[in-house]
Amino acid sequence: MKYLLLVCLPVFLSGCALTSAEKTQANAQNKQLATLEQCEFSDENLAITRGDGANGHNTQACASEQDGVLDVIHPVQTVEVPLPQAPEVDQTTEIDDVWMRIADQLAFTIPKNQQRLDSQKKWYLKHPDYMSRVAKRARPFLYYIVEQLEQNDMPVDLALLPIVESSFDPFAYSSGRAAGMWQFIPGTGKRFGMEQNWWYDGRRDVVASTKGAIAYLQYLNKMFDGNWMHALAAYNSGEGRVMRAIRKNKRAGKKTDFWSLDLPKETRAYVPKLLALADILKNSDSYNFSWPKIDNAPVIEVVDVGSQIDLAMAAKMSGLTLAELQALNPGFNKWATSPSGPHLLILPLDKAQQFTLALAETEEKDRLNWERHQVRRGDSIGKIAKLYNTNVDVIKKVNELKDNTIYAGDHLLVPVSLNELDSYALTEAQNSYHSSASKRGKIKLNHTVRAGDTLWDIAKVYDVSVQQISKWNRMKKNDTLRLGKKLVIYVGDDQRANTRSLTYSVRSGDSLSLIASKFNVKVNDILKWNALSKNQYLQIGQRLKLLVDITKS
Repeated sequence: MKYLLLVCLPVFLSGCALTSAEKTQANAQNKQLATLEQCEFSDENLAITRGDGANGHNTQACASEQDGVLDVIHPVQTVEVPLPQAPEVDQTTEIDDVWMRIADQLAFTIPKNQQRLDSQKKWYLKHPDYMSRVAKRARPFLYYIVEQLEQNDMPVDLALLPIVESSFDPFAYSSGRAAGMWQFIPGTGKRFGMEQNWWYDGRRDVVASTKGAIAYLQYLNKMFDGNWMHALAAYNSGEGRVMRAIRKNKRAGKKTDFWSLDLPKETRAYVPKLLALADILKNSDSYNFSWPKIDNAPVIEVVDVGSQIDLAMAAKMSGLTLAELQALNPGFNKWATSPSGPHLLILPLDKAQQFTLALAETEEKDRLNWERHQVRRGDSIGKIAKLYNTNVDVIKKVNELKDNTIYAGDHLLVPVSLNELDSYALTEAQNSYHSSASKRGKIKLNHTVRAGDTLWDIAKVYDVSVQQISKWNRMKKNDTLRLGKKLVIYVGDDQRANTRSLTYSVRSGDSLSLIASKFNVKVNDILKWNALSKNQYLQIGQRLKLLVDITKS
């Protein structure tokens, strides 16, 4: 029941297609939401919209032209990385915008008066703000992608494919288990060189996935005898399915061009999206459509680190924030690069030298933080690895263990994160789809640690276990709770499609019973959701988290 989430929130799904009945119901429920005074929607929720679902889009964004497009989920907001400015160029002899460089080389034939294509084109022209958001994500990587396509003698039209696949979001994933800017499923990713393990997922790595996408597209183009429309359709729905559609039409004496094939609804919309973008880019003046400029110059450099390194340490060496480094290097699942490689980091061009110099002065053993763990009775390597958020292979390699046998009293060296794990925000967020089943079907709350709090007390308030809180927040059970620290707690049943998380600002004359009555919730639930006691007084302006059934509000 996706339509119930169509509101203005900062984590997004794309490509929704609603029936008229669903739209009617969604609009009615959105009107109900508008009557909730002094409420704001929680940042932790999901919104379903067209494209990458920017704030402010409503249900009307999902027009009929979106039929057949799979959902793409954007688990984190875009982080804008400071990149070097391109030098001034002579515009009479050189192209200063990489979009225009693409436009000058577009090679795919754009059919005239093709309804499917015209429908897609109409949507893009109506939503120039969508392309502005895409360009922000594309800016660090577009020049690199165009260079790779040209070096491999590929049509530069394919530089537009990540817009169709993921809105140029390397963190994007789909309900079909596809991930990354180029949206590879696990099997195809491995088939075309994208390593996937506990530490790292090459499907999200821009360098690895771009090389893999080029290799896969070359393979498909050869398979379909140079027909790019067939190759693109196969990239979306699989080569076997397109081959069967071609054979079926041949047997029936029908045409076998892309437009004549009986293909899934999603694929029938997929190729027209790319062609619509190419047509608008090539004829942007006649369409009066302004593509946000991206400098036609390199802005990133790929640096070989040579060994495992803590991402927080790498960020400090390069003069970036951790979030900025992770935005450029979304392939890493955890707090460090993979011990077995690849050891490549993408850095802004003007930060690479600073990083390389700092790296040269840091020995390999000092690129990680280490803890000496004394083995206790009942310990296993797996248990120790989970405790320190690392994996068994790393502990065995560092300690030169031939098998998993350890003895009480032994000491093991274990790599641990330099910063607290919750500071690796993007790394944790991008893993939300692969999180444990205990999180699924739950509503996410944040608990701010107060004086006197213990994990046991917090667990009792929210009716969860200490073990669950520790796992959700990547903590050890004996970790000290800092005042003001925010803990993630998952409560309640989010499978009820009518439940929404709201923030309510207390007004003059409010009481817990009055608020509970107003939103059809229980006083005890308000106390639990906000870690309050019954004898606490409400303050005017105090913000309360409420889990509201919008059909009763």
